[in-house]
Amino acid sequence: MSTGNYPSAGQPEPGTGNHAGIPSAPARTPSPADSALARPDAAPPAITGTPAPQPSAAADQPRVTRAGVVWAAVVAALVLLILLIIFILQNQDQVAVRYFGLEGLVPLGMALFIASVTGGVLVAMAGGARILQLRRNAHRARLRQRK
Repeated sequence: MSTGNYPSAGQPEPGTGNHAGIPSAPARTPSPADSALARPDAAPPAITGTPAPQPSAAADQPRVTRAGVVWAAVVAALVLLILLIIFILQNQDQVAVRYFGLEGLVPLGMALFIASVTGGVLVAMAGGARILQLRRNAHRARLRQRK
């Protein structure tokens, strides 16, 4: 696939014949627009019809889709999971853990993993409570506007 009006790689230019010895296409008779383009002092040819659409910068970039975002999230989660597994496997030393009177031996990597997950759950609970509070306030505000 080529861009513009250039021939593909290995293809001859139109009108110049090809490498197999086949004669070139017959010459085209010049039009008045060609002669106007050849002379710099001549007026430019009149533009008729609708102009060709110009390619936009957004058309050149790939679109972001939900499937693409989900795929990127899955790949990122798998990378993090692999790093987490490596961390836990490298930290297998047994440590004593005491919590509200409970006591036990746990591998260091697992203890740190449990602590980080517990912290994440607490942050998620606080964030969820705030989201519910904001939704309740927005719902009340909408009800007041309708009255």
